[in-house]
Amino acid sequence: MSVPPDTVSLFDYERHFNDRVDPATRAYIGGAGADGITQRANREAFDRLRLMPRVLRDLSNATARSTLFGETLDYPIILAPMAYHKLVHPDGELATVEAAGLTRSWMTVSTQASVRIDEIARRATAPLWFQLYTQPRREDTLTLMRRAEDAGCRALVLTVDAPVNGMRNMEQRAGFRLPPTIAPVNLAGLAPDGFRPARPGSPVFQGMLHAAPTWDTVAWLCGETALPVLLKGILNPADVDPAIAAGAGGLIVSNHGGRTLDTLPTSIDALPAVAAKAARRLPVLMDGGIRRGTDILKALALGADAVLIGQPVLHALAVGGLAGVAHMLTLLQTELEVAMALTGRATLAEIDRSVIHPSA
Repeated sequence: MSVPPDTVSLFDYERHFNDRVDPATRAYIGGAGADGITQRANREAFDRLRLMPRVLRDLSNATARSTLFGETLDYPIILAPMAYHKLVHPDGELATVEAAGLTRSWMTVSTQASVRIDEIARRATAPLWFQLYTQPRREDTLTLMRRAEDAGCRALVLTVDAPVNGMRNMEQRAGFRLPPTIAPVNLAGLAPDGFRPARPGSPVFQGMLHAAPTWDTVAWLCGETALPVLLKGILNPADVDPAIAAGAGGLIVSNHGGRTLDTLPTSIDALPAVAAKAARRLPVLMDGGIRRGTDILKALALGADAVLIGQPVLHALAVGGLAGVAHMLTLLQTELEVAMALTGRATLAEIDRSVIHPSA
């Protein structure tokens, strides 16, 4: 499997992905919530923002390196948790983690990965994080967390914006079903969520939300691990102080890629208020719609310490396997460096709101 020679951007990877992957899988990976308004807006919001350059700056010691949770992050680009990499490549997460290592990128492993966390960790040469969905029984949530700790993961990412799945109509129309050879192997041995009948006339309340996490769950989880716990799915600045009070180590501004509740604000639009409320008390990251190095620059300018990349990882994996993911990440790293150079910012610390044109 080789990368097509005309693949020079993340949009090219998406185009080739759409040509190569069967419609049902394409609908599952790319499927938005409901009418896809938020998913489209995630991308459009970046396009609205204009950059304001500075010229003739000293760039002789330029670097995109920073520090996060006491570790050196060579580029402020982290692989977001994405389920079932084997849907698009037989090596699945093993190819992804090797590509991450080759590009010195950190990777977040999904609870619903199609390869066990310990196997992924054995291939890793850069830090790993583990994304956690709480389980109906606390002892099972602890089991998942201990597996991540034993594998050497450096942080936990608790997804807090999806107590139920969104209305993914694209996926429903396509009739997606997980192939029998692919499973969420990290959940092996854990109790399935027991069915509880909903109240009459209520398909969601009571029947599906009995085990949904709360702020008490966050506080309990933070008290059970020495790892930093990042909360993924924060959009409202009103949730910042409760997160800090519960012991969260970081926040990820995210609307789940537009895959849960439709018509949410875009991540980049929500970012400034969340970052202002956090006021540097803990790291703030963001995901949603990033496809260019200029997008990363804009996110950093509006308050993010780093960004997470989701769907493009699976696009590149489907098109080029390990080499595709490594090439895709290298493209983003290069584009970020170009954007920094052409706006006159030699370090990430120099990227602030003045990078964004006042018309934004």
